[in-house]
Amino acid sequence: QVQLVESGGGLAQAGDSLSLFCAASGDTVSDYALAWFRQAPGKEREFVAAISRSGVITNYADSVKGRFTASRDNAKNMMTLHMDSLKPEDTAVYYCAANRIGVPFTTTLRYNYWGQGTQVTVSS
Repeated sequence: QVQLVESGGGLAQAGDSLSLFCAASGDTVSDYALAWFRQAPGKEREFVAAISRSGVITNYADSVKGRFTASRDNAKNMMTLHMDSLKPEDTAVYYCAANRIGVPFTTTLRYNYWGQGTQVTVSS
């Protein structure tokens, strides 16, 4: 099984850019599809972005399309979420997730492995 650790969160102002990182270990990471989800206080965890095993296929939530970019480097066992034009509504704990099926699903139920999360706070 794979272990996931997020990093790169922090404070930002509206309009800023920020990158999040997900370091994977414990298994052949290239066998897994990877994804980002986020959860704001009092809200359900929601899909942000997902990327296939090879990185060729990506999916994005409508709310981040055109602003966020997911990428992965299988040689470094790393996934990155680059976030541009941040908005206060992007404030949430961001979680990295993995599934061994290899498909970049957009629902939480399809992911078996989760990191602990990293906080992103965007002020107006």
